[in-house]
Amino acid sequence: MVEINIVYTKTGDDGTTGLGNNARVDKDTIRIEAIGTLDELNAQLGLTACLLHDAGGFPDLTQQVNRIQNECFNLGAELAMATNEEPPQCPSIKSHDIEQLETEINSRNALLLPLTSFVLPGGNQLAARLHICRTVCRRTERRLVSLNKIEPIRTINLHYINRLSDWLFVMSRFVLKQQHHTEKLWQPS
Repeated sequence: MVEINIVYTKTGDDGTTGLGNNARVDKDTIRIEAIGTLDELNAQLGLTACLLHDAGGFPDLTQQVNRIQNECFNLGAELAMATNEEPPQCPSIKSHDIEQLETEINSRNALLLPLTSFVLPGGNQLAARLHICRTVCRRTERRLVSLNKIEPIRTINLHYINRLSDWLFVMSRFVLKQQHHTEKLWQPS
């Protein structure tokens, strides 16, 4: 278990940070950029969980977002260890995490009308927040792809983050339907 008693260590004052494998790297490396963007996604998910809870009527979805936050921490732990062990000897994404996302996507998508155009992000604050999570998730994916070109990571991590963006898209549509709002579709000119 992690124990944090002192928030500041001053060891990062020189522009470096420590990885879980005790290596020190510059704070602007692609690995740290990927970890930081994943952290940003997790913060957005936290706000979304609060909004879901406050909206009422979404206890299952709130629990799912909380589970996903833990999965994002698992992914961050693996990235911080800078390992490609199979399986890693640290918290990590597992195949059942992806399967769970797919099950939830399929379950909620079955309740939605087929799309006839692209969805404009928005509709209400909660759906818009899920779209923001989706776009941050896509940015996280781009950072992971860049990292993978330089320092290979397990492909399951790329699969997970890609599936998570799909999950966020479907949940934004689901929330709008549950709250009786109409999706705004792209009207090409």
